[in-house]
Amino acid sequence: MSEERKAAQEQDWSAYRGVMIVIEHRRGEAKKVSWQLLGEGRKLADKLETSLLALVIGHDVEHLAAESIRYGADRVYLCQAPELLDYRTRPYSRVCLSAIHEIKPEIVLYGATATGRDLAGAIATHLPTGLTADCTELDVEPHPSRLLMASRPAFSEKMMATILCKQYRPQMATARAGVFQALAPDPERTGEVVHLEVREDYSNTAAQVIAFLEEKSSVNLEEADIIVAGGRGLGGAEGFSLLRELAEVLGGEVGATRAAVDAGWITHEHQIGQTGHTVRPKLYIAAGISGAVQHTVGMQGSDVIIAVNKDPQAPIFQIAHYAMAGDLFQIIPALIREFAKRRGAVLTSTDAAASPQSVAAPEAGIPDEAMTQTAAGRGV
Repeated sequence: MSEERKAAQEQDWSAYRGVMIVIEHRRGEAKKVSWQLLGEGRKLADKLETSLLALVIGHDVEHLAAESIRYGADRVYLCQAPELLDYRTRPYSRVCLSAIHEIKPEIVLYGATATGRDLAGAIATHLPTGLTADCTELDVEPHPSRLLMASRPAFSEKMMATILCKQYRPQMATARAGVFQALAPDPERTGEVVHLEVREDYSNTAAQVIAFLEEKSSVNLEEADIIVAGGRGLGGAEGFSLLRELAEVLGGEVGATRAAVDAGWITHEHQIGQTGHTVRPKLYIAAGISGAVQHTVGMQGSDVIIAVNKDPQAPIFQIAHYAMAGDLFQIIPALIREFAKRRGAVLTSTDAAASPQSVAAPEAGIPDEAMTQTAAGRGV
C-alpha cells in the first residue's frame, strides 16, 4: 500500500461537515436542477444531522442567495465580482476550490449539465478526491461512516452501480436534471448569507466571453409541463406525426423511448430514460410504450401518467395513473379531436386523413371502457 493511500485511510475527516449544492445559473437565472439538488440535499443533510449549504458565484446575484434559502438551504456562500458575470472554467473553479478549502463540506453536488460537468471535472483534478458522474440516485450512510452512496446506470444501462468515496473528502457527484424533486419554495424561511471575497484578478484570464449566441433547441423536455411520448407500438416514423399533433394541441413536447430512437424514427434529443432525459412533467402520455425499466426510470416522477397500449398486461400500466387499453391509432386521434374542440384549435392531418393503420375513432371521443383509472393511481 502506498504511503499516500495509507495516510488517506488514517485521515480524520471530522472537520468536514455539511452538504453543499453549487447553484448553476445563466446571468442570474437559476437552472431548475439547482433547486432539485437542494431538495435532495435537504434529505441527505437531515439524515446526517448537518447543514445544507449553497454556493452562489456570479455578479449581481443576491437574489439567488435568497432563493436558495427559500428552496431549503440553511446557509448560502455568495461570491460576486463583475468578472464572474459569465461562466468560465478557470475563475469559477478557482472560486469554488477556495470555498471548498475554507468551508470543508463533506459532500458537494453539481448538476450534470454541460456547465456542471465542466466545473466538477475541473475541481476534481485539483482535489485529492473522486467524482461520480451523472447520478440518478443519492443516499447517505449515517454516522460514523457518513458515506455518500452515489448511484448511476452502468454496463449499458443493465444495472445500477453505487460508488463510494471512503478515503477522501469532500465526496463529489453530478446528478441529472429532472431526477430529484425540488421543495416548494417557502417565502417565510430564513437562513444565513456569508459573503466570500474574490482573491484573484480574473479580468485577464486567457478565456474571455465576447458574446452569447444562444441556440435554442426545438425540444425542451426537461422544462415541459406536458409530454407525449411514443415507443415501438407506433410502428414507424409516421406514427410520431400523430404524437406531434397531440403535443401541439396540448402545448407540450414529444418524447420517445430508446428503441424508437435507435430505429431512426425520431432524433436522440427526444429520448427519455436512463440514456436520455429524465423528466417530471405535470402530464405524461405514453403511447405504444411497453414500460421497460430503462424508460420508466426517466419519467416515473411525472405528476400524472396516462398509458395507451393494446396489451392490457403491459408493464407501463403498473406505474400509470390511467390505463387506456386499446389501439393507439384510434385513441390518439380521438384525443386530438376532443382537446382541439375544447381549446378551439385548428386540426391538421388527423381529421383530413386517418393513419393507414388506424380505424375511425368514435366522434364523441374515447369509449368509456377504454379508460381505466388504475388502483390508487398505481397498477391496474
